[in-house]
Amino acid sequence: MVPLSTPPSSYTAAIERYLTGSGIAKSSARSYRISLTTWGWMFASEPAPVGPARRGAKPPVFPISSIDDPALPQVLAELAAARAEAMDADTVNRELSIARKAIGWWQRQGWIACDPTIGIERRSASPDRTRALAENQIHALWRLNVALREKTYWKMLYESVARADEVLCLNVEDLLPGDERGKITAKGGATEWIHWQSGTAQLLPRLIAGRTRGPLFLTSRKAPEGTATLDVCPVTGRARLSYRRAEEMFEEATRLLANPPGSPEDIENLEGWTLHRLRHSRRSPVCRGDDHNRRLQPQRRSAPPPLRGTNVTS
Repeated sequence: MVPLSTPPSSYTAAIERYLTGSGIAKSSARSYRISLTTWGWMFASEPAPVGPARRGAKPPVFPISSIDDPALPQVLAELAAARAEAMDADTVNRELSIARKAIGWWQRQGWIACDPTIGIERRSASPDRTRALAENQIHALWRLNVALREKTYWKMLYESVARADEVLCLNVEDLLPGDERGKITAKGGATEWIHWQSGTAQLLPRLIAGRTRGPLFLTSRKAPEGTATLDVCPVTGRARLSYRRAEEMFEEATRLLANPPGSPEDIENLEGWTLHRLRHSRRSPVCRGDDHNRRLQPQRRSAPPPLRGTNVTS
């Protein structure tokens, strides 16, 4: 194979060349770098440090060409198996996937010829990643020190049992805060009303902060040019929060909660919870029994929602 570019001086340099030359998103570069650095110890035939041992640990320096050492696959398999015993399956599988992507890219550059991870199998991950959160996990979630936007969104999602994207599509003018309900457009275009409870009701006034229209949940920055008018707050100029970003923030904030033995030093290698799990936690046997947050039947857009205290048949 003819090299497509000059080989880097070291494995560490090869990581940086991969991150900048392969199209990896900036938001993912840090986690990729950490995973590839972890594999760097194992490529150097050393066990990767875990927990407090990672703090201040300097990765070994070696040429990228040493990955082609014929003796490496067997050593690597043993080190990977030992690490798999100490870490959760999702973390191990994600690290392996990242390593193989980088190896494939380095091979295409002509820097290495072999993939020493070929004999390493993915670990069996827990099949219950969509299960509802337990009551103690929900309580721990509410104790997190997070921004008002995230706290309100999580509370509303949990109390209303609405879909995550439906809640993000709410506008300020869609809300009836005094009646603890809001209008959404469900699948198929039907108009429905979702309910929330006191947790959300206490947070909403601070989040709205006097706004009368526009997206309820906003990004932290000004909306980029070309953003649809309906997705821009007319008061702040900020854009509607996207589902992708909302999911990322929830997953990042809950990594230590989802992995009690984990340490802050390893947080980038941990998997957090999903918004899907939070939404369905209200329906779990632990939390079931509250009919107040059930979803009402679809109503006509022209029909105003009944206020609390009036006779309602449903």
